[in-house]
Amino acid sequence: MNPEEHRTHWTDRLPPGQFRHLFDHLPGTLFFAKDCQGRLMAGNPTFVERCGFQTEDEMIGITDSSIFPPRLAEKYRKDDEQVIATGTPLLGIIELFPNSSGKPEWYITDKLPLMDYAGKICGLCGTVRSYEAQRAAMQPYLELATVADHLKIHFREKLDVPSLAKMAHMSVRQFERKFRATFQMTPQDYMIRMRVIEACDLLIRTSEPVTSVALDAGFYDHSDFARQFRRQMGQTASQYRAGHRGELPVPKPK
Repeated sequence: MNPEEHRTHWTDRLPPGQFRHLFDHLPGTLFFAKDCQGRLMAGNPTFVERCGFQTEDEMIGITDSSIFPPRLAEKYRKDDEQVIATGTPLLGIIELFPNSSGKPEWYITDKLPLMDYAGKICGLCGTVRSYEAQRAAMQPYLELATVADHLKIHFREKLDVPSLAKMAHMSVRQFERKFRATFQMTPQDYMIRMRVIEACDLLIRTSEPVTSVALDAGFYDHSDFARQFRRQMGQTASQYRAGHRGELPVPKPK
């Protein structure tokens, strides 16, 4: 059985709509589905509540014009019609959508066409996420983006926390606290992870001895490399290479 046949066989065994249950548990994400006439056919609990209903069943068959202000409903309808007419997703739409208080707020909307078994468009589905909430969630990462980018490039070098703090325009204590809260690890652990990631790539991509891989990845001591690699990957470097041996490049004939 080829991979495509195996996937088809596997998905045929799944109850219809099982994947959509994921959206019931995504914080801050509203999920919906409509038919070609713009009638709501599904929605996660957050979307149902935002539309003013108690249960999903109460919402089925309702159109946007019955829920949202006319100008917003018209905008949503035009976008829906474009997706259904072209079969092309509309992604990253920045638009106004009522927040939990009913006041318009900026949200990010993605809309994708839904196909039936014959490949004919039978509706669309989409997600709506708060732009303000996403921006607030991303802010800590944006404040440390320069430092994170620096560590991704210079992970082989000795860690200099005071210089990193200066780069982020923070005191050392403030920087270390902020970094741990944002990435759930210390700058030292972040750098070690970058080195282990590089080592994994070298183990697959080259046939260098493990000791050479350790040095090339930025580790100065092989025993430290062995300990850190096992801690991060759950196996030795040799075991990792053996498990990915089929991914080694085929030598080119000279």
